[in-house]
Amino acid sequence: MRPQLPDLPPAALEFLVERHLATLTTLRADGSPHVTPVGFSYDPAERLVRVITDGASRKAQHAAAGGRAAVSQVDGRRWLTLEGPVHVRTAAAEVSEAEERYARRYRVPRPNPTRVVLVIAVDRVLGSVPPWG
Repeated sequence: MRPQLPDLPPAALEFLVERHLATLTTLRADGSPHVTPVGFSYDPAERLVRVITDGASRKAQHAAAGGRAAVSQVDGRRWLTLEGPVHVRTAAAEVSEAEERYARRYRVPRPNPTRVVLVIAVDRVLGSVPPWG
């Protein structure tokens, strides 16, 4: 059993609301990494990463197959990687919530009737965000 993930320090949480793009890594069927640039939101209370994307995208297909995923955000010497099991959510309420979170951090996303949400249940954090790392 994995130990409980500690709360992120304030400097890391502040970094996760600044406007930065990140990379999302999902796994192809052969186990090789598929890395794409994304915007994302992080919910510290639930320890969830949300990425909105088209349901037909490769990243959504990889996530639908199960397994793990990671988002990694870098700004100079500051960086954080959040990883864990990934799932695809299609319920209208969950998509709407993810769109609202995305809009608060980036901008209102363009309409997309086939949008889904990739949700990563964060169980591992790596990074260096002073004064944390």
